[in-house]
Amino acid sequence: MAADMRVGLAGDGAGDLKMILSYVDSLPTGNERGFFYALDLGGTNFRVLRTQLGGRDDRVIDTEFEQVSIRQDLMSGTSEELFDFIASALANFVKKEGGKFVLPNGRSRETGFTFSFPVKQTSIDSGILIKWTKGFSVSGTPGKDIVACLNEAMGRQGLDMRVSALVNDTVATLAGARYWDNDVMVAVILGTGTNACYVESVEAIPKLQGHKSSSGKTIINTEWGAFSNGLPLTEYDRQMDAESINPGEQLFEKTISGMYLGEIVRRVLLRMAEAGSLFGKQVPKKLQTPFAIGTPNISSMQQDTSDDLESVGSILYEVIGVNANFDTRKMVVEVCDTIAKRGGRLAGAGIVGILQKMEEDSKGVVFGKRMVVAMDGGLYEHYPQYKRYLKDAVAELLGPELSSHVVIEHSKDGSGIGAALLAATNSIYEH
Repeated sequence: MAADMRVGLAGDGAGDLKMILSYVDSLPTGNERGFFYALDLGGTNFRVLRTQLGGRDDRVIDTEFEQVSIRQDLMSGTSEELFDFIASALANFVKKEGGKFVLPNGRSRETGFTFSFPVKQTSIDSGILIKWTKGFSVSGTPGKDIVACLNEAMGRQGLDMRVSALVNDTVATLAGARYWDNDVMVAVILGTGTNACYVESVEAIPKLQGHKSSSGKTIINTEWGAFSNGLPLTEYDRQMDAESINPGEQLFEKTISGMYLGEIVRRVLLRMAEAGSLFGKQVPKKLQTPFAIGTPNISSMQQDTSDDLESVGSILYEVIGVNANFDTRKMVVEVCDTIAKRGGRLAGAGIVGILQKMEEDSKGVVFGKRMVVAMDGGLYEHYPQYKRYLKDAVAELLGPELSSHVVIEHSKDGSGIGAALLAATNSIYEH
């Protein structure tokens, strides 16, 4: 991981890891004041949020947000239709302003824009969409500046607002966590997908030509889901990858993220059913359907502490239509645990890779002091065994002394407030 990070920092397209420049050079300090918005578009829902910041003493005075579902037709419509829909939801949200939210005279509203799709960032407030993912296939946007698309749509709505920071969800999570804790240097999202970002010294980025950073630091978005170097892949991983919509891509993501863990378990159980009659003479029909077992299913089965593993039995009956005896239930839980353990430990190893890269470059400064890794995402939050295996791996790889300085902290929903905070740190107005 550390070696691939260096390759990616040396030049674009040089290795698996894109190591995308975020242009976030100044992080929240806690001194931010004022009234800011955030817009978070990362999937089939988007959120709009506003927050009033009161500086070091009062911090976050008030926050309000709304979640809006994106209709299926908009996900495959035109760029204008999608952004007009977003801008009109934002305009409706702005109309409900009041209470503690005060916009000083003569100011335009400013928003942070969390956009969790592949973007070639060109500045803190501009970025070209590389391609849509996650089921979106909106025409007319790839190759365009995503901020310009939103600004034009806000203009059509008559909304006086400007985007002052374009970030992805991982970068926004780091910013949101950093606001409360100055020792946050890394952020990792482990949900349906996965990604990590970290604070890098500008001097350590050979491909960064001509960009000046006031702080000498910037956040690098690793896009670590694409990592593949030396991953211990099994036949189950290889089959799943070969049958996926992106064969040969996102291999790290396919071994550690919530989208895939349940599917790997299904493939293992299918082999056991075919070769070892795990569920009796017949191979259950539903077990042959890709993605029939979800990661929430395997997590729920692992939470069953009853003597007869009753809820494991009912989940297996619901999901694949089998009546499993106690020994079978026990074996199924063992398979779930094995896949979760591997995923958690690989994710932990990835974190250690990032920390080691930072340590080598800092000539031994990183591991000598407190270092916080901010975690977010449903997989990390809702799968206790996975979380434990991840933390155990970090402790084991670093050893007791070094790992005592590393704090792995859940930063729930940091990305929403993080985008508003980055709008504040990159505001055109003085605080």
